[in-house]
Amino acid sequence: MTNLTRRQALKTGGAIAALAAAGTSLLPAVALAIDELTVIAPAAPGGGWDQTARSIQEVLQASGIVKAVQVENVPGAGGTVGLAQFANSKGDASKLLVGGLVMVGAILTNKSPVTLKDVTPLARLTGEYEVVVVPANSELKSMGDLAAKLKADPGSVSWGGGSAGGTDHILCGLIAKAAGADVTKVNYIAFSGGGEALAAIVGGHVTAGVSGLGEFEQQIKAGELRALAISSPERLPGLDAPTLKEQGLDVELANWRGVFAAGDLEAADRDALLGAIDQMAKSDGWKQILATRGWMDVYMAGDEFATYLTAEDERITTILKEIGLVS
Repeated sequence: MTNLTRRQALKTGGAIAALAAAGTSLLPAVALAIDELTVIAPAAPGGGWDQTARSIQEVLQASGIVKAVQVENVPGAGGTVGLAQFANSKGDASKLLVGGLVMVGAILTNKSPVTLKDVTPLARLTGEYEVVVVPANSELKSMGDLAAKLKADPGSVSWGGGSAGGTDHILCGLIAKAAGADVTKVNYIAFSGGGEALAAIVGGHVTAGVSGLGEFEQQIKAGELRALAISSPERLPGLDAPTLKEQGLDVELANWRGVFAAGDLEAADRDALLGAIDQMAKSDGWKQILATRGWMDVYMAGDEFATYLTAEDERITTILKEIGLVS
């Protein structure tokens, strides 16, 4: 008996038609009604993973896909503490884990014995470019100013961001390399949650901050932070900041976040969870969340996502070696 057999199957006609129209042959044609889920955000409240987990909670419940959803924060070591705890839930279809590019890097830099191979990939959900910011009263007015300071004395520039080895840390290393600075001397200060990092940056306790645009957007608009650059290939509408490439730094980077299920799931349980996430990702409620938070829709599910993760691990390993974060 699977964990979901007590849950009533939905009428399948509409679900089959929707999936067929989307060309999502790797996803199950039948979605099951799920009573309860716990979504684990492997970071402190306030950051991107926490925002993603609570957005999943909001849409799953509001749309009636899942009757009750709760969020649990398990911070530490770039998500690897939460990952290790989650990996012990083998076969448990009542839990999901939020993760992403940051976790891929943290697994490598922390030499974590537990990896994403110990869980079940469900879907890549969102993408987001990174923004480099300084306090509004900073003497640094452009990336040119910051790059010059970085090249002269890398240690004099303190960077505030998320977990060591994550997207923020990777971007700092890539910027230092592009500026001709010694990447081994990058002074990066990792925070376990977006709220802590934001407080340090706004308070001027670090020289500059790096994170996804969504985490700093309100403070930029309020004039508390100055955006020096965005890591996108082109300028973004609504943000008064040039790209890194425009300012002579050949760097482009996007973060992504996704959701995972426990390892060793029965096929019916995996299919039910895939179906629930697929319904959520295609719902109007989720599209509204993406628009409100400025997240890109990079939805990819099932086996296709699992294949992508293998390639992503290889890509991030190469980058981390280039900037000296792993040997």
